[in-house]
Amino acid sequence: MNELIVLIIPLLGTTLGSAMVFFMRNTMNIKVEKSLLGFASGVMVAASIWSLLMPAIDMAKEQNIIAWIPAATGFLLGILFLLIIDSIVPHLHLDSDKPEGAKSKFSKTTMMMFAVTIHNIPEGMAVGVAYAGAVAGKTGISVTAALALSIGIAIQNFPEGAIISMPLKSEGMSKSKAFGCGFLSGIVEPIGAFITVLLTAKIVVVLPYILAFAAGAMMYVVVEELIPESQSGGHTNIGTIGFAMGFALMMILDVALG
Repeated sequence: MNELIVLIIPLLGTTLGSAMVFFMRNTMNIKVEKSLLGFASGVMVAASIWSLLMPAIDMAKEQNIIAWIPAATGFLLGILFLLIIDSIVPHLHLDSDKPEGAKSKFSKTTMMMFAVTIHNIPEGMAVGVAYAGAVAGKTGISVTAALALSIGIAIQNFPEGAIISMPLKSEGMSKSKAFGCGFLSGIVEPIGAFITVLLTAKIVVVLPYILAFAAGAMMYVVVEELIPESQSGGHTNIGTIGFAMGFALMMILDVALG
């Protein structure tokens, strides 16, 4: 299978979601937004477990390494990496008026874009390292498993794209520009995936660590951003149902295609 297809699929999800700005009202219904945030959380948690941490543990066993060491080390380093990025890069979450990270004079739109970029970095890494494992062979990761992860992230990127572009339009940005920002926010994923493939495809021994690293980075985004936003205010049960649906779907994809 052409690796370009696997690496680009998540961007297609973001692009299609961002295009919803041309068809939806100025603001997204709060219930819909919470269900989508919960859904994205469920997909990312399931992907972290079935597509990243479990293969990392299995791969470590094949390499005669104590199974939990690469998984725990990589996971914690992934959390630390996103924590540092989150603390340094000036950014603004979609439902907040208080910037985070280093002080800057960037516009609100720019800082919102930075927030989404931080969010998308681990997703690109996850797809890239899964594909690198499949290409390397003897890692327990198949190309179809990498494809399942790519499809799962694309599915959760669809609502994510809408969640990005719709608020930008509500801030007064034109529909075409809001769509463009949503699309650009997804560019980091195939770029990150391709770089990860280049760095890890030939070094099989580090793959368990990188798999777990991507899982930790993804879990940071879920715990720091997605779940709190889906559980703030009212209608929290809708976010919980969305989480359950996203988790189940990603689990089914990984088991069925992996």
